[in-house]
Amino acid sequence: MKLTLLAAALFAAQQSTAAVPVDTEAFRAAITPQGVRAHQYELQFIAEANGGTRAASTPGHEASLEYIKLLVESAGYVVTVQPFDFPYFQEQSPAQLEQLAPVPTVYPYAEASGFLTLTYSGAGEITGAAEGVDLQLPPAATANSSTSGCEPEDFAGFTPGNIAIIQRGSCTFLLKAQNAEAAGASGVVIFNEGQAERTDAFNGTLGEPSVGIPVVGAAFAVGQELAAGNVVARVFVDAISEIRNTSNLIAETPGGRDDRVVVVGAHLDSVQEGPGINDNGSGSAALLEMALRLAEMGVEPVNQVRFAWWGAEEIGLLGSQAYVDNLSARDIKDIAVNLNFDMIGSPNFVRFVYDGDGSATDTAGPNGSGNIEQVFLDYFADQSLPVEPTAFDGRSDYGPFIAVGIPAGGLFTGAEDIKTVEQEAIYGGIAGEPYDPCYHLACDTSDNNSDEALDQMSDAAAHAVFTFAMTSSSVNGTDKGSDKAQKSADALDYQGSKLRR
Repeated sequence: MKLTLLAAALFAAQQSTAAVPVDTEAFRAAITPQGVRAHQYELQFIAEANGGTRAASTPGHEASLEYIKLLVESAGYVVTVQPFDFPYFQEQSPAQLEQLAPVPTVYPYAEASGFLTLTYSGAGEITGAAEGVDLQLPPAATANSSTSGCEPEDFAGFTPGNIAIIQRGSCTFLLKAQNAEAAGASGVVIFNEGQAERTDAFNGTLGEPSVGIPVVGAAFAVGQELAAGNVVARVFVDAISEIRNTSNLIAETPGGRDDRVVVVGAHLDSVQEGPGINDNGSGSAALLEMALRLAEMGVEPVNQVRFAWWGAEEIGLLGSQAYVDNLSARDIKDIAVNLNFDMIGSPNFVRFVYDGDGSATDTAGPNGSGNIEQVFLDYFADQSLPVEPTAFDGRSDYGPFIAVGIPAGGLFTGAEDIKTVEQEAIYGGIAGEPYDPCYHLACDTSDNNSDEALDQMSDAAAHAVFTFAMTSSSVNGTDKGSDKAQKSADALDYQGSKLRR
């Protein structure tokens, strides 16, 4: 690659003083919404040709990876395909939960008042007496207070063959299910704990395919009914739960300081239910366009840039976790920053910036994350575009990076949460509706997109990528540490987008 006059001038300016800001205008101008959308359309075409999905280990995901791989190899990047094993789960038909006696009741599947299958549930159809396990009814005033099913002793006297009715609470769903299976339960219903915000059926995960019996998560009212005594119930789960293989795709610049690496990531996989063109075809497409244009412009970065398309994010950040797990202590130290772009074209969008310093959400990233946040805030302020903070809640691929102390930041336009009246006044759209009405659904196609959001957020992403690629200053050199940043990944309630306890 040749060093352009623009890049050379930037490089010289950065060598003279770390305080000189990077001029990102030319790079931002090269990242057009049409360019990003072209890649989204290609991902849509790939999904349509492969059963409507790009989920990890499916032909749709493999074709998506190959599409990007060919382009970045042709652009001159050093490309690595990093395979890893991961736990796979797929429901093949809707699960069923019903009370057979004394009051025959069919509970609705995938509805707030009914139940959902926990990811990595075992398969099977079982009928048996429902038996409550160490329940707190009425529930305690504080959430995560119930220890139902958390100890093997909770199952003392449990009748083997019965269906264990367990309350959500202080420990993971996996531990509850493992204890129930060890006690001889034929199936498990984990029902919500019962506090004000814990009444509906929940989207949860066991985290691994180690339980051989059906496990579902139900609304609080369903659990109360099943635990009332002398109840006969039936549970049916038709699912595949096993270990499979998929890959990350890594493309890094041949040049730049390899002791101050900028890792720019987005997950490439969709959920099983749909093509995932906003989640996360939007971030994946923006990354690809940035990589191609950076190479086309002949920019030789001051710091090495490593573009990463993660696999198996939807199953629990497994691709980014596999990547971080394979880093040495020296490798971790050499990564200056992780930028994460997961969903940047939501139709009913809000411009969210990760709250790196924890000033608004009380959950900070590692030392330096506040400086990353400030780069985004300054950019949006210069563009007269209002933004809002979003927390490091562990629901995207920055999670494994912040867990080992790597500064992180990124952008997000919203998923299943509901837009407020105040947000409608600022960003437009429709209050009372989800930011992305097709989140994790088959309708997350190329039509499920805001061109306005995609344009604004891809420009902001390009600004940050180029800034950190060309700066000679340390990302975390001036940021003070925060005790709010010392949250481990295990302390978070989420594994990917699904609850783990």
